Amino acid sequence: MSANAARVTSRIWIGAIFLFLYLPILTLVILSFNASPIVTQWGGWSLRWYAELANDTEIVNGFVLSLEIAFLTACSSVVLGTLAALSLHRFKRFPGRTLFAGMVNSPLVMPEVIIGLSLLLMLVSVQRMFGFPERGMATIWLGHTLLGMAYATVVVQSRLQEMSPQLEEAAQDLGCRPIQVFLLVTLPLIAQAIGSAWLLTFTLSLDDVVLSAFLSGPGSTTMPITIFSRARLGLSPSVNTVATLTVAVVSVGVLVASVLMSRAERRRAQEMAVAYRAS
Repeated sequence: MSANAARVTSRIWIGAIFLFLYLPILTLVILSFNASPIVTQWGGWSLRWYAELANDTEIVNGFVLSLEIAFLTACSSVVLGTLAALSLHRFKRFPGRTLFAGMVNSPLVMPEVIIGLSLLLMLVSVQRMFGFPERGMATIWLGHTLLGMAYATVVVQSRLQEMSPQLEEAAQDLGCRPIQVFLLVTLPLIAQAIGSAWLLTFTLSLDDVVLSAFLSGPGSTTMPITIFSRARLGLSPSVNTVATLTVAVVSVGVLVASVLMSRAERRRAQEMAVAYRAS
């Protein structure tokens, strides 16, 4: 097979894979503009369900709650995951390191049903002893943070392993204190990994069903739980509209973050090139 034929074949396969992955999402977006009340029957283009979505308080409240929990989860997961990654990367030996690493990574391989059930039993026991916390937004946030921290730790730790330790040593030789080394050298170098971990944990929290089902309470129903409960009785077109809005929000966020991170990387590369030439 010639090089051109191999190139064309590879592009066809890549196009088929992307079509297989994104065709269902594209179909959902198109059906959100369907005028027919029956999801599987096309009735023409219309914005009817977007207008009616404003009156669907259950969906709207669930969507807002999911965004709030996802934002809080991403922030807390990134902070805790970065601290855990730094501890595992900097300190190769300390009492309980193996146990700590296992506890950090265990949510990655443990079924969410087990995590949700164990958290539910723990929270019920704590509530009986102290009278709090009530199941709701706070408990869902705690559960999502437990899962998101594991993913954030892996992402940040992989970037720390690729980073040259000589950069931090050079900063220390020039008189920087440890906090200055972290803020001026380490943090800028792992900023892209932190941003990637934030987006990953935000997405994981936004579409989580299992943990939210175990940890939610009255008045704290997230959007995935609402959609899942309605799917049992048959989907309404309003579900397509909120799913389309979710895809739009996530896509815009990923696009903006990618542009900002790529600009920061180019700026950092230019600064390093100027510093190298000056030296």
